[in-house]
Amino acid sequence: MLDKLYEHLQGNQVAVIIISVSLILFLGFFATRITKLLKLPNVTAYVATGIIIGPYCLDLIPTQVVSGMGFISDIALAFISFGIGEFFKIGIVKKNFKSVAIITLMEIAVTSVLIFVLTYFVFNLSLPVSIVLASISFVVSPVSTAMTIRQKNAGGDFVDNLLSVIASGDILGLIAFSIAVSIATGISLGSLNVEEVLLPVGLNLVMIALGAVSGYVLKLLMTAKRSNDNRLIVSIALLFLLCGFGSALGVSPLLACIVMGSVYVNVSGDEKLFKQIRYFSPPILLIYFVKSGLTFNIDALFSSESVTYLPLIAVCLIYILVQTGGKYLGTFLGCKMVKKPAKTCNFFGLALIPQAGIAIGLSELASRSLSGTDGSVVQTIIISVGLICEIFGPVLADFALRKSGSYESEPTVVLPDDSIEKRRELLTKKLNAIKDEIDASNYYRSENEAAFMELESEYIDYNKNKFKNRR
Repeated sequence: MLDKLYEHLQGNQVAVIIISVSLILFLGFFATRITKLLKLPNVTAYVATGIIIGPYCLDLIPTQVVSGMGFISDIALAFISFGIGEFFKIGIVKKNFKSVAIITLMEIAVTSVLIFVLTYFVFNLSLPVSIVLASISFVVSPVSTAMTIRQKNAGGDFVDNLLSVIASGDILGLIAFSIAVSIATGISLGSLNVEEVLLPVGLNLVMIALGAVSGYVLKLLMTAKRSNDNRLIVSIALLFLLCGFGSALGVSPLLACIVMGSVYVNVSGDEKLFKQIRYFSPPILLIYFVKSGLTFNIDALFSSESVTYLPLIAVCLIYILVQTGGKYLGTFLGCKMVKKPAKTCNFFGLALIPQAGIAIGLSELASRSLSGTDGSVVQTIIISVGLICEIFGPVLADFALRKSGSYESEPTVVLPDDSIEKRRELLTKKLNAIKDEIDASNYYRSENEAAFMELESEYIDYNKNKFKNRR
């Protein structure tokens, strides 16, 4: 649609790139206005936007711009991975180590085996594709689940175990993915040896060590006198450095970024930095997810040629059913083995459905490594599955949190007395207690919180004067 404009600007590549990025940001933003009305996550809007403006629909973004955005994927996934580390707190993991380990391993074993059997023996997909899909099948998007938990103010043993299982599963998933890609690449090239399989493991161990050192260095650099701007600059510089090392070694930096976040939150106890990065990262994540939609191959989704005897859309839908069943069965058996309450056993697996984010990033890495149509098949399936799971995944996660008793759907407050004076005194005591606690810990008060406290203070003074006048 914008061919004439781009043709006119061909001599100015900078203008083409800037206009394209601006379109991506604007259209991604406007798409969230629609998904917000439908109560769907932003990730869904971004990927859908990429598909609509991509080469198979409106074709608004030039191919050379899309192909030049490869670095965005690494940066966006670094932010996502660093955020996972926040949920991997040693205190919680130690407390629930046995249960988390068993539930995670059961989920991984059941889901990956079912997906491999489905894709290789039922769908007759190639062995490299089946191996890679099995290694990605059990990873979970921490963004959607964590967002649901924060929105509902959920907590308790169910949530603690859930976050630990997500973090543990994603870490093991990254290791499994590295090995799977090495095996799949060797099979595709017709030569597979032990060194090719063990080399990615060794390189990932190196990246884990670099991530741990980076997390500790980040803690040392975050002095009390460091301004918020400089805290953000230093942390992003270290994340980019890890991405650079990972790219130089030819391995994904995701695992190192997870370890960096985990080490930092455990040695410093500082969660404010993660919030700062979440405020900074949305434009980058938007571009990343829209780019994933731009590279989405719709033709392959409805074609059965050179893939399997079924259209890929049917493959994706059946894949989702089996994957969901595998996660539910695996976590159900794991919870039973560690004797979790019935409400945990029955609903734990339903909170692990969202898959966009890391899974889409891994599929893109796989598409670079696998030869021929194998990489395209993996990416198309995972993006399709991720997009569909992001539609109903957060809904199921909300359902699981509510049914497990992690939050109250309709909390009620019983006042001891209906008189204005009693209510005013009760509210004043609560606000003073909160203020004392905040001041005692020198807690950073956001602009929203400060505004809220100011309004509450005005409300109390208003009622106080009104009560005096009535007397």
